[in-house]
Amino acid sequence: MTSRAAGVGGNNMSVWGNDINLINSNPSLLNKNMSNQATMNYCNYVSNMNFGYLAYAKNFEKVGIFAASLGFLDYGKFKGYDELGNETRSFRAGDYCLTLNYAWHLPEDTNFNIGIGVKNILSQYEAYKAFATAVDFGGTYHTKKDFVVSIVAKNIGHVWKDLTTTPGQQMTLPKTVQFGLSKKLKKAPIRLLIVYDNLLKWNLKYVSPIDTAGQSNPFDTGKAPTDSTKFQKFYAKFGSNVDNFMRHLSFGTELLFSKNFTVMVGFNYRRQREFSLPERRGANGLCFGFNFKVKKLQFSYSYNQMAFAGGSSIFGLTYKL
Repeated sequence: MTSRAAGVGGNNMSVWGNDINLINSNPSLLNKNMSNQATMNYCNYVSNMNFGYLAYAKNFEKVGIFAASLGFLDYGKFKGYDELGNETRSFRAGDYCLTLNYAWHLPEDTNFNIGIGVKNILSQYEAYKAFATAVDFGGTYHTKKDFVVSIVAKNIGHVWKDLTTTPGQQMTLPKTVQFGLSKKLKKAPIRLLIVYDNLLKWNLKYVSPIDTAGQSNPFDTGKAPTDSTKFQKFYAKFGSNVDNFMRHLSFGTELLFSKNFTVMVGFNYRRQREFSLPERRGANGLCFGFNFKVKKLQFSYSYNQMAFAGGSSIFGLTYKL
């Protein structure tokens, strides 16, 4: 996740512009105005966990626009022990993703852009390794009136080597399809964004992995009484469906004070529900940030409230070479 995406709810896959950070959410947002841009994003997530994102784009007039990126999640350093509890050696664990993006604009009389991202994914935990290849494919329609519609299919691919040793339990990639809209208001310096995640899966409610029956939910502990009225049953079912629908959505706003300064505010409903305690909800799911430019240099910062223990800050730096 980049700082700009984090500031509007975690995803900005339907914003058309010249910022190379956009392609991390949707490969079809890659365009020639991003050529020769290099970016770096970094976050000290929790404890000694860190994640980051590096990217560079280059336009070739006769071929098209390409971009290469590297994302990583470092889980930190761990002490190793054998089966008897004797300390052996320290080791690190991390996930890495190297992506090559390519995009092309359909005939000049249209406003369609198509993009593809080919990802090589490596996970290494001590002596255990996993490797996979995946493809992201997206399409974007944008108008001169700053209205953008995007759809993207992510993580379509195959796990070549996984960490599972149990027969019949091979790891799979988290495939998803996302749909997003954005619109800059005509008479106000405001851009509104909305993203619907997981088009192919309706039920996103979390169920405890130790509950083999799949009946319990530690974040929705209340149960309707057995002698509830028809209205109570209808209300419970209606409320449950609305809650599930909202878990697909994230909302964002960009306040465009000038070409060189933007403030971002966002809300992720699913994050708010999954990081809340039964008796307390708090501000989980809320996020904010800002971007400002000085000549060829762009700096961005975003803060995400993740749980009562605190939040995470993401820093981004982009330079036009």
